[in-house]
Amino acid sequence: MDEKIKKLEERVALAHLGGGAQRIEKQHAKKKLTARERIAYLLDEGSFEEMGVLVTHRTTDFGMEKEVYFGDGVITGYGTVNGRLVYVYAQDFTVFGGALSETHAEKICKVMDLAMKVGAPVIGLNDSGGARIQEGVKSLGGYADIFYRNVQASGVIPQISAIMGPCAGGAVYSPAMTDFILMVEQTSYMFVTGPNVVKTVTNEEVTAEELGGASTHAVKSGVAHKTSLNDAACLEDIKKLLSYLPQNNQELSQKYPYEPGEELREQLRNIVPDNPNKPYDMHEVIDGIIDEDSFYEIHKDYAENIIVGFARLGGRSVGIIANNPMFLAGVLGVDSSKKAGRFTRFCDAFNIPLLVLVDVPGFLPGTDQEWNGIITNGAKLLYALSEATVPRVTVITRKAYGGAYDVMNSKHIGADFNYAWPMAEIAVMGAKGASEIIFRREIAAAEDPEAKLKEKEAEYADKFANPYRAARRGFIDEVILPENTRRKLLKAFAMLETKQVESPWKKHGNIPL
Repeated sequence: MDEKIKKLEERVALAHLGGGAQRIEKQHAKKKLTARERIAYLLDEGSFEEMGVLVTHRTTDFGMEKEVYFGDGVITGYGTVNGRLVYVYAQDFTVFGGALSETHAEKICKVMDLAMKVGAPVIGLNDSGGARIQEGVKSLGGYADIFYRNVQASGVIPQISAIMGPCAGGAVYSPAMTDFILMVEQTSYMFVTGPNVVKTVTNEEVTAEELGGASTHAVKSGVAHKTSLNDAACLEDIKKLLSYLPQNNQELSQKYPYEPGEELREQLRNIVPDNPNKPYDMHEVIDGIIDEDSFYEIHKDYAENIIVGFARLGGRSVGIIANNPMFLAGVLGVDSSKKAGRFTRFCDAFNIPLLVLVDVPGFLPGTDQEWNGIITNGAKLLYALSEATVPRVTVITRKAYGGAYDVMNSKHIGADFNYAWPMAEIAVMGAKGASEIIFRREIAAAEDPEAKLKEKEAEYADKFANPYRAARRGFIDEVILPENTRRKLLKAFAMLETKQVESPWKKHGNIPL
């Protein structure tokens, strides 16, 4: 026993070695790290304090009394990331494949309980094959204990999950209830049932990578918010993500040093093309508004017709939601509505102001969208923005058509400030489609129907395809030049910093899930 404890102490010392992150980065840039190496890389040098280091499992069935390991397959404790307190657990795949036991679960629950009491983020470094089958229902009960705490902590403290190996069965549901999931390419997998079970039940031939790899969940399912090339890059992503977040729902995000200067941004002047049907990349608009190099995109490869992510504006964190005309003309669809709705609710829960950039021609039509619930899924984004009480500012860069105008943080659903660029078009629909409906008799009776359509199209566009009619009714607070956008936003968000909203009491709302 003394020899075991001595070896354990040597492994524990890794998390306190000077220069640990740099040494690990050089040695392991292209391969998986151990659980202790991951903690050493993530946390500030010498800050890790381990909890439950001598815990062992309690199972005596199937000869398990002979297989005893201190810590029981999970390393738990607390430390700091860039000086800020975090709680962390790292599953150790070298111990029973990281399988969750009763005591393994108890250790995770203890750090989660402490994190909620103290008010600090929880980071889970997941690398587990699922429940420890030798323990039967006790391991299933352990999962449920963790799930319950995930729900209780939701909206109270940030919860971040890094999938750094295989996660199967019950191991995937705790990450699914956390705020952000990061996956490592080629080495991490998430699935409820693995390829062998899939083949047995459905006769499908599929690899682990195709079924639940990082690219699958980043592009197709939307389960993964971010993917990284290797373990070290994933841990760096966690550090960067934490820099935009507050410690808990009672605090604001950390303000970074910022010196006001010349806030005019000439590069914004010519981004939107003169041709209203020509696409442009909304990322260029974002870069022209925010503090330099501060955009951290979430869900980059999923539902690319909408962009979500964190940035800094005058040193303060803001959440950005933006239609992207480069993909599907920036329309709202099932996936993009879910993506933006969930991001909105996270920002609202943790006091992060919202900036919404609008260029949306409407909702995506078609049987695929209707049969997959565009009505209820579109309503998720509408519900989330209507419910949000954080400072909310909208800039309409070009099109805002139909019901999508309402959904994208319009004045009517509680936005605080709504700006529009001079080329903005705010209408029920595009000029061509509207003219074909309104003037169909005149067009049909004309000697040259095509010329008549163009005439009526120009007439409709002159009346409605501009922001001034909406501004006259107070739906737009100001029509601004693109190059003045950053200056206006800095003032608006500074003014809204102390915003408070008293919502009607209710147990909770019933978002259209």
